[in-house]
Amino acid sequence: MAPEVSDPGVMVRWGLPVSKAVHNVSLATVIGGLIFAAGILPKTLDRRRTKQEDAPEHPAFSRALAIAAVAGVAWTLASVAVLVLTYADVAGQRISGDAEFTRALVYFMTDIPTGRAWLAVTIIAAVVTTAVFGVRSLTGLALTLVLALIGLVPTALIGHSASSNDHEGAISSLGLHLVGVSVWVGGIVVLALLSGLLTGSRSPAGGAGASRPGGPSDITEPTLRRFSSLAGFAFLLVFASGVVNSTVRVTSWADLFGSPYGQLILAKSAATIVLGGIGYMHRQWVIPQLGRKGSVMSSRRVLWQLILMELLIMGATSGIAVALGRSAPPEPTTYAPNASPAFILSGYELPPELTPERWLTEWRLDWIWVGVALFGLVSYFLGLAKVRARGDKWPWFRSVNWVIGLVVLTYITSGPPAVYGRVLFSAHMVDHMALTMVAPLFLVLGAPVTLALRALPARSDGSRGLREWLLLFVHSKFSQLVTHPLFAAANFAGSIVLFYYSDAFGFAMREHVGHELMILHFALTGYIFVLSMIGTDPLPRRAPFPLRLVLLLATMGFHAFFGVAIMGGTNLLAADYFGNLGREWGPSALVDQQLGGAVAWGIGEVPTLLVAIGVAIMWSRSDERETRRTDRAADRNNDADLTAYNDMFAKLAERDARLAERNSKLEGR
Repeated sequence: MAPEVSDPGVMVRWGLPVSKAVHNVSLATVIGGLIFAAGILPKTLDRRRTKQEDAPEHPAFSRALAIAAVAGVAWTLASVAVLVLTYADVAGQRISGDAEFTRALVYFMTDIPTGRAWLAVTIIAAVVTTAVFGVRSLTGLALTLVLALIGLVPTALIGHSASSNDHEGAISSLGLHLVGVSVWVGGIVVLALLSGLLTGSRSPAGGAGASRPGGPSDITEPTLRRFSSLAGFAFLLVFASGVVNSTVRVTSWADLFGSPYGQLILAKSAATIVLGGIGYMHRQWVIPQLGRKGSVMSSRRVLWQLILMELLIMGATSGIAVALGRSAPPEPTTYAPNASPAFILSGYELPPELTPERWLTEWRLDWIWVGVALFGLVSYFLGLAKVRARGDKWPWFRSVNWVIGLVVLTYITSGPPAVYGRVLFSAHMVDHMALTMVAPLFLVLGAPVTLALRALPARSDGSRGLREWLLLFVHSKFSQLVTHPLFAAANFAGSIVLFYYSDAFGFAMREHVGHELMILHFALTGYIFVLSMIGTDPLPRRAPFPLRLVLLLATMGFHAFFGVAIMGGTNLLAADYFGNLGREWGPSALVDQQLGGAVAWGIGEVPTLLVAIGVAIMWSRSDERETRRTDRAADRNNDADLTAYNDMFAKLAERDARLAERNSKLEGR
């Protein structure tokens, strides 16, 4: 008798949305607790002992980690529940403990994308929870936070995103949306649970060391000010990514206002705007009150009013989000039995035949890198405004190069090179060469790290802000390794061979995650290499100018060798991808690949030559500066160094003369 597959039962129907809600809130709380511990709160009570392992922890820091640990346990258990309930919902089977259900569940976890995604989330949740219980160093907590944020990736890869015509745009915007929501919701939850400790009204022992509201150890104002800035960024990220994701899934005004899915989107957008307004009130009204004497209790009451209101609206927004996850969008799926080979392999239909004008007109926005470019642009000019407001100067040449670099990065990742790079190896190689050499060249000349170190304020309470984390990373052993000139050159040249002659190339072509990791790797590889050659930002170690030129010549030769090898190759790289796209225009896949080898050989050498010229110019200027420094020193001490140098030779001549005279007398005897 066939099992009943139509109704999984009341437990699944009600348990799945509840489990997802618990999963979302607990994950956000873990992220919020780690953010507060690693970047907002001071670690110790005595700021003078922040580097000592035996320094007593600040009670707010300890509670933030305790909150993250408890939330981590809930996240792990909720992930397991969602995994099992999702299978029961998809299969239409009631939960049971028989062997058949277990075998089917294992198959779901190992062979079905949705099951693999939730299994990955469960594993990440367990690892993060274990780390939160055992790790106390700020660096370890920061790495744990990164892993927790990675736990959002599988969630973004499942759901309705894969069924959209622009599924990669939906996935990217949903991923950004989840990051913003998690930071925002988790921060508010942790802030509410920490409110009793922030004003210093308690002490670990209740005696010595107890602080009073408004006293020296009152950390309410700096904590709220730091979180308010972070929440403002999260709000912009949530709202912008939500708009993008909605436009991907709802393509007409009729669907937006007339369909249940569109109405849920409108309700969620309204709740998000209300939350943004409350956050603005929080920044403009509550924080200034907390800095005034005699108004601590009143400010605390107003603070709790705002926290409760935000939690209430966030709860409603989370409920709407769960309803959206359970509702079908009006945009129909494009996957069908008659889908084209190009759509099956890449997720998109073939673009029109490549012509010179289409190198400017064919675009497909990659929202992750659009977001990176916008964040880089806004952050750079905010830092520039702070530096100039202080009266310091900043070369316009650097600002122009930074803007050009971001424009080039956007063109590479969202423009025609990205569109045609998915169907033509030659276009992909143009994309690759520009990503590793052209965009980094301009971005490095913008000197963003130097600007950030000048603009960001230093903290004195023992916590680590952006400036402290940036300095720590610049001087870390990891930075010493990856920015070492020899390692940077080897990584820049060698990773090309490892990538194109392995399965990583095909994975990057077929999978969205692989494609984004490819962009990230080669952009960072090119940036670090150019930075080690001509950058002005601080580095742990800089190679002498002759070694830089030798490394540049070596990489040029390696690129030429790689290009010639591709040009003469007769085996198609990623053959199961490029050979099955069904492209009827342009050269054959093998001929196009050989053309891509010529691109790697010819075009790739031009930026490297420009960097070599830059190194030569910097070498010349360095010699000129050293000459001027020597001349100024000579003017100050009346050529004392030269006089001493001449005196040394005069004394040597006198000694030689005396020896010669003595020898002549001895010979005369």
